Amino acid sequence: MSTPDTTGSNDSADSARDASLSHLPHHIRRAIEITPAAGTGERIIDITTLGRRTGRARRIEIFFYRAAGTTYLCSGAGGAATDWHANLLADPHFTFHLKNGIRADLPARATPVTDPAERQAVLAEIVADLHQPHDPGTIRPTRLEDWADSRLMRVSFRSDERPVGPT
Repeated sequence: MSTPDTTGSNDSADSARDASLSHLPHHIRRAIEITPAAGTGERIIDITTLGRRTGRARRIEIFFYRAAGTTYLCSGAGGAATDWHANLLADPHFTFHLKNGIRADLPARATPVTDPAERQAVLAEIVADLHQPHDPGTIRPTRLEDWADSRLMRVSFRSDERPVGPT
């Protein structure tokens, strides 16, 4: 299986997207493949990254989203600098901790989404999802233009990735 590149090319991203969850147990895969009907609380995870300055494992709470069959980490509206994003740029390996309902610690890899078309499509899907009547307006603002500068990382879950820090 190829590792996604950071150049914006979709070839390796497509192969990672197709197989990224296939090796996971069914109950864990279902917890990650949440639908638009999922509440905000179900989207909260922790990630453990290596601190870019300290090199020590750091656990950070964050939202994850599913769009176009792929898992993403997103900073939300505004596009302000975030520690998790800077840490993953320095070292893309991290541990994805499911913690609501199903609990699991999954080795993962983050790839920045730099292709403008992919960014637009993913952010549009995230914002549309936030407008669902089951959990209206929990995350604000919910206008696409407010999310244009969001930090956005594509997540791949591979059995050969190395976990980061204590689980």
